[in-house]
Amino acid sequence: MSDPLWSAPLAAGPVRATVPLPGSKSVTNRALPLAALAEGPGSVRLALRSRDADLMASALRSLGARLTPSNESASGVDWAVTPGPVVGGGRIDAGLAGTVMRFVPPVAALADGEVFFDGDPAARKRPMGPILAALRALGARVEGDALPFTVRGPVQGGEVTLDASSSSQLISGLLLAAARFDKGVTVRHSGPPVPSAPHIRMTVEMLREFGVRVDDSEPDTWRVEPGPIAARDYTVEPDLSNAAPFLAAAMITGGAVTIPGWPTRTTQPGDQLRGLLTEMGASVSLTGDGLTLTGSGRIRGIDADLREVGELTPTIAALAALADSPSRLRGIAHLRGHETDRLAALAAEINGLGGDAAETDDGLAVRPRPLSGGVFRSYEDHRMATAGAVIGLAVSGVRVENIATTAKTLPEFALMWARMLGGDR
Repeated sequence: MSDPLWSAPLAAGPVRATVPLPGSKSVTNRALPLAALAEGPGSVRLALRSRDADLMASALRSLGARLTPSNESASGVDWAVTPGPVVGGGRIDAGLAGTVMRFVPPVAALADGEVFFDGDPAARKRPMGPILAALRALGARVEGDALPFTVRGPVQGGEVTLDASSSSQLISGLLLAAARFDKGVTVRHSGPPVPSAPHIRMTVEMLREFGVRVDDSEPDTWRVEPGPIAARDYTVEPDLSNAAPFLAAAMITGGAVTIPGWPTRTTQPGDQLRGLLTEMGASVSLTGDGLTLTGSGRIRGIDADLREVGELTPTIAALAALADSPSRLRGIAHLRGHETDRLAALAAEINGLGGDAAETDDGLAVRPRPLSGGVFRSYEDHRMATAGAVIGLAVSGVRVENIATTAKTLPEFALMWARMLGGDR
């Protein structure tokens, strides 16, 4: 068991390293259910092996699919996936994984038997009502409006309208299994803009790659035709959002970090790091070797709408606390419903180190001040933990609570961080 307080290493000089990243959690946890619902056996290669991904694999096994891992390494794991009839009677542990609690219930609604869902205590506060109400409207029997809840099929499909302004996963969850619904599904969003919209575009593109017919030509409306999901061998991209703390290290120290395998075309929201970090003072180049960010040691404040890339907020806020001018991070009110209330948590922890961060209606205002050491609480939130590590590069004496929570999406983060600081190439 790891020390509950991890002493964040202070950078001794410019970081110069190449940091290979494991596969994308967002892609892994979409590819696995698609493979489990396909018309024949397939594989998901270089998938992330983390708590969230393991919870997804376990959930799909409970529903009747066979998933066999092989070739496991630091780069990921290859899953051989053999679909089976979707069966009820199981108990699903969602942990803190939004993808499990929102992507798996529509799969479970294909079973003619009750499936019970629960998760970590903090997960019971996460928004679930809209997708559960949508499943009821589509013919499933659902008891409960948040974790714990039960789902029982058979679902029929059809048309449904919901407010997905709290999470794009509410849309993606309905779309991923919809081709297996008798009537397919037409999903309409009604409400404030959907956050993290690139994740819905990722879902739509992956559905098409698995042979599913999807029409997203009308704003805030998605139509999935009923039909087979093709069996295929699918390779997962590196997780670009998980690059954020490592690229931030190059900015803070005036060094250079390369992320190999960065795709030239991707639906991952993390690709927006290129523009955001350039605006904050970095130089970024994308070549055949990957993406390289070079920092000057100076960080500029930023005024940015992060609605589509809310997952990057903890790292951007950490950089903003070390910048030479104020920052305003907007469009991220939905982060109050993530693993923790990330806006309140970031303000509390930055201020706890002597900083000046204040919540706004839809984000954070950060005014740089000299920081000092202290405990940076993670709230069992992986991105809060990595934000503490980022600040600790420049501030002596930062201790991060429960760094092991990074295993949610980035196993062995502490080891990767140490290797980076050692100039591991």
